[in-house]
Amino acid sequence: MLDTSRLRSVLTGHVDAGVVPGLVALVARGDEVNVEAIGVQHDGGDSPMRRDTIFRMASASKLVTATAVMVLVEECMLRLDDPVDEWLPELADRQVLVSVDGPLDRTVPANRPVTVRDLLTFTWGFGMVLAPPDTHPIQRAMRDLGIGSDGTSPYAVEPDVWLRRLGTLPLMCQPGERWLYNTGSDVLGILVARASGQSFENFLAERVLDPLGMRDTGFHVPADKLHRLSTSYAHDPATGALTVWDPAEGGKYSSPPPFAVGGDGLVSTVDDYLAFLRMLLNHGSHSGTRILSRAAVELMTTDHLTAAQKSEKDLFDAYFGDHGGFGFGMGVRTRRRGFASLGQFGWDGGLGTSVQADPARQLIGVLLTQAAQDTADTPRLIQDFWTCAYQSIDD
Repeated sequence: MLDTSRLRSVLTGHVDAGVVPGLVALVARGDEVNVEAIGVQHDGGDSPMRRDTIFRMASASKLVTATAVMVLVEECMLRLDDPVDEWLPELADRQVLVSVDGPLDRTVPANRPVTVRDLLTFTWGFGMVLAPPDTHPIQRAMRDLGIGSDGTSPYAVEPDVWLRRLGTLPLMCQPGERWLYNTGSDVLGILVARASGQSFENFLAERVLDPLGMRDTGFHVPADKLHRLSTSYAHDPATGALTVWDPAEGGKYSSPPPFAVGGDGLVSTVDDYLAFLRMLLNHGSHSGTRILSRAAVELMTTDHLTAAQKSEKDLFDAYFGDHGGFGFGMGVRTRRRGFASLGQFGWDGGLGTSVQADPARQLIGVLLTQAAQDTADTPRLIQDFWTCAYQSIDD
């Protein structure tokens, strides 16, 4: 049984304190589902948060993208340890920076090709640099080419153009050497499109979203649903006040993007992600529909990183929180520092989203806000949500 009385009280406190204008939170265990919709969709507005309010999922998109890749792996269209050169020739014959802070022409050849597994585990050699913007030459080059991993999806160019630009840059480290956040999922969307012969968005809809009944999930919000899209906010660096990052009407997600970005491009609802997480928790099937085999889900939700790949703790801890491990497009809990069980899997999004499933407790949690995690307030809200979600288990 679930007793979520404290959950609503704590989350209401965050809304009343102005941490977020509103939120929708879901906690599910077995057939029992509790949803709390608190506050408003737009700061200062009068449209209340609803169970079907649509949110920009940000990096919580990565789990879904990895699932699409595994569909192709199970069909033997892709193989985890094959080089991606056949499908992504832009990434063949890589050069690698001698040092991530060094000049772009100081490189050595890659010691091996990039593989599908490298992309799924974010160990392919390219990603977000944990340094202030424009600190290093590689960061400035990424900015100039419009391929930065800065959470500003959707990108303004077609995917083939984006990948061609990416292919002009050296890798930041050798393939398989260490974990670097984010860009792998963006590349995976292009890989899915080329291997399947369909656009990424069409393949994802046909093979994952539609079979699971995820009717409000996609890469933009149609005009007849825009009234359900919450405004997205960031914090003013000087004052800490919430400022509009992306409005609903006329915003970045109000029309189809040129590039359906696998890393952080999806919009969705709590119930759509409930269906998706139930599928993973139920070993690949949901309501009689099988998306993946049990073996595929077990592979996705297993920690694949070596100790050497986890060696840069500043980078690792900044994005893993307290998961400890990383599977395919998602964190996997290998150490217990809070209420969650070992084996819990999922991920958070930088725009204020958090989605996790706990096989040991058979617990699913989905917290959707649209306040960026660029101050301590939103992460504290997310932490309090998970504390209350686990506290709600009453048996």
